[in-house]
Amino acid sequence: MIYPDGYISWSPKEVFENTYREIGEVDELTMPLLRTKYTRVFVESAFAYNDPHNYFVAKAEDNRGLCHIHFQEGPCIEAGVNGVGNEDLICMVIDRLEHFQNSEFACRENALAITKLEEALLWLHKRTMAREQRGVEGTHIV
Repeated sequence: MIYPDGYISWSPKEVFENTYREIGEVDELTMPLLRTKYTRVFVESAFAYNDPHNYFVAKAEDNRGLCHIHFQEGPCIEAGVNGVGNEDLICMVIDRLEHFQNSEFACRENALAITKLEEALLWLHKRTMAREQRGVEGTHIV
């Protein structure tokens, strides 16, 4: 992977393919909706805490690395803050779409996407509030 700042990270092909899979490879419903014309998204295959934490976005044409996203690993109270949260990325996308909406690129589809992303934030907030009420927010306790 070659990152925008010129840093090169080498991983043997077999190691990379055994460690990461391309998003959409196992999800037949999402794959047709995922735009792969310009970029490809890879996710780690083995992980802890029930969810993947590392994602890589690469140029589709040559697999040059564009971005590495590291999500929070483990509950914040127990593991400390060590990565981004779902809500962080959703807020970034909302902000970006709102900027489009304040330009000549405004459209109904952007407005609907913003509404659905705000709805997603609402449901994630509701989940957090319920966990706070049970006294388990920020921990691994269900």
